[in-house]
Amino acid sequence: MNPENRKLNSPSSSADFIQTVLQLQPRLAVFDCDGTLWSGDAGFGFFDWELTRGLVPVDVIRWARVRYADYLAGKVSEDDMCAEMVTINRGLAEADVMRAAGEFFEEKMTGAFFPEMKDLVLQLQDIGCEVWAVSSTSEWVIQAGMPHFRIPASRILAAAVVVEDGKVTDKVIRVPSGKGKPQAIRDVIVRTPDAVFGNSIWDADMLEIARHPFVINPTSELSAIAGERKWPVYYPDPVISL
Repeated sequence: MNPENRKLNSPSSSADFIQTVLQLQPRLAVFDCDGTLWSGDAGFGFFDWELTRGLVPVDVIRWARVRYADYLAGKVSEDDMCAEMVTINRGLAEADVMRAAGEFFEEKMTGAFFPEMKDLVLQLQDIGCEVWAVSSTSEWVIQAGMPHFRIPASRILAAAVVVEDGKVTDKVIRVPSGKGKPQAIRDVIVRTPDAVFGNSIWDADMLEIARHPFVINPTSELSAIAGERKWPVYYPDPVISL
């Protein structure tokens, strides 16, 4: 880790970081997932995994590949792309999608956990803190991952659609990204988080509402915001994303 990447007054080791958070004795903590609890983007990972394995119809696969290229080119919004990564499953049995998400997560993501972030989540729960996961990745993927962090499905706010008669629809319930993250917190949790943890520009609005924001392994955009607002920044030890 380049020392120049560490921000003034930010914790310099995993033990310091965890202790800094625990000393605040937060009663409610909210974590982003991709890039914050683990390295890599499980949302895109599962999207690509589904397409590669032909879990959705061929015409949907062709459309989705073009659509993602348009997203990378800036022609599709973040919210729309995150929603469409879920709605491509319309018509499929939710049980099948959940099973696929579980297989994907165990195969591709469990080796990418930031150990100190997992330790922090577990230690927070051990002291009685209520911990939530808020993510723009599909709730099937996040639900597959959260047992590793002892976070129940009832404390997950992720990209979700209506399920009717066991089948996935394209009726979007929520896509917690950008301003959608604090909105989901206000709508469902209905309390101000004591601590929030995020890594990207899409977490900035959620970090803003926290009593204690913590920036984890930030993208360049969020790093700039953290510097302006003097938010503490922590860089987990690197892991190899599978």
